[in-house]
Amino acid sequence: MITHAVIFSPIGQSSRSDQIVQRLANAIVSGLLEANEQLPNEADLARMMGVSHITIREALNTLRANGLVYTVRGRNGGSFVANSIDKQASSQHPFNLISTEYLSDLGEWHCAIFCHAAKLAATRMTPNDIATLTQFVDTLEQASSAEMRSQADMRCLLTIAANSQSARIASQELIIQSEWASLVTLLYKSDAAHHTTVDIYRKLLTAFRGHDELAAVNLASALINELTSKLIEYKISFKEIL
Repeated sequence: MITHAVIFSPIGQSSRSDQIVQRLANAIVSGLLEANEQLPNEADLARMMGVSHITIREALNTLRANGLVYTVRGRNGGSFVANSIDKQASSQHPFNLISTEYLSDLGEWHCAIFCHAAKLAATRMTPNDIATLTQFVDTLEQASSAEMRSQADMRCLLTIAANSQSARIASQELIIQSEWASLVTLLYKSDAAHHTTVDIYRKLLTAFRGHDELAAVNLASALINELTSKLIEYKISFKEIL
């Protein structure tokens, strides 16, 4: 599952425990990890995220203390996503942990990576690649919940990055998605945001079919900038209602 591959992808070098806490908290609060869903065991998490067992245990202890996960003992036990996080949501919500400046910077980084991915993909995608992306865009259009829309969008973004045929670009897009996906899930509660995204993807498909690099870059920029602007607007209004 692409969503989980992103959530549990390797962590960077600095403040590893804090990064794990933030990533998993974002995924839990935003619904990418569902209530009562069992997390991978400590050994698997350590392997998947590229950290030590001690780091994983420290992060899980923090999440448990914040009421975001709970532990079940015994043969079928482990760490599970809490089934009610309403009281914790206001303090652990990703929009309480970041600033508008951070969102702007994240958007600029994402735009730089994704625009270049789209430029390369426009010249390198085969008809089969375009057909696959078309199916993913169809899935995005048909998605009815915020979580399903976010997951479908992530699949489209990662597919385009993969079709750049640059391992480094694809890797960077994967890293960005560990933060981006949980944030845009909140935007996809809006049908208008969903329709705007689908419309841009349809135009991107036309650019890819015509191998039009300039159009692909402009549309990729429009997509990420539109979502970034909406994230900043959401952040401002979110502060006002807490």
